[in-house]
Amino acid sequence: MTIRVVVADDQELVRSGFAMILDAQEDVEVVAEAGDGAAAVAAVRELRPDVALLDVRMPVLDGIEACRAISGGTSCRTVMLTTFDSDEYVYEALHAGASGFLLKDVRRDDLVHAVRVVAAGDSLLAPSVARRLIEEYTAVTARPAAVGALSVQRLEVLTARERETLLHLGRGLSNAEIAAALVVSEHTVKSHVGNVLAKLGLRDRIQAVICAYETGLIAAGVGTGAGAGAGAGGAGTSGVSPSGE
Repeated sequence: MTIRVVVADDQELVRSGFAMILDAQEDVEVVAEAGDGAAAVAAVRELRPDVALLDVRMPVLDGIEACRAISGGTSCRTVMLTTFDSDEYVYEALHAGASGFLLKDVRRDDLVHAVRVVAAGDSLLAPSVARRLIEEYTAVTARPAAVGALSVQRLEVLTARERETLLHLGRGLSNAEIAAALVVSEHTVKSHVGNVLAKLGLRDRIQAVICAYETGLIAAGVGTGAGAGAGAGGAGTSGVSPSGE
């Protein structure tokens, strides 16, 4: 099955470079390139690709709004392209429905792998990128209610072991690392992750990380694990399906 991709970035060299790398794969086809967010949304609606790579900062319509429009109105999954040191709105992109993040200096193999992971319905959580972003931007944008009674009540639907699992997810641990921490099998961890997502109404692992911070289960900047989080994603990324697999 061919993975159909739209690549959107206002920097032509970056955009064409990503498109060339992806088009060289037998199982990937770049169906359109876009230089701004509005063009990206239009291309997705017309061509119905599987994955859209979106630069966070684009003219006409920025990547966040493009992501929100695509995630809310199509089945296409989105991956944000970002430069960590300069992007200020990545946290909002998570809420807009982004399925993952890539740095613009991503390695060729990691770019291809990311597209395949997201196209398969999984989330892309790179601990070296996403965990740092989430910590920083939750610290900046957190509202006082985030650690109030409402948040505590939200977690009451979880069992003690499921809450532990959410805590480890928030720390960026892979399923294998969570299994080691809880002294259970990876199969059991997958079950716990699936239960956490279902009970809290979360789409994927990235939203689980956000939830761990927003509910105050983990304080921003505190308690992150040292695990590599490579998991099924490999190359510094952790892939997990919406069901926790």
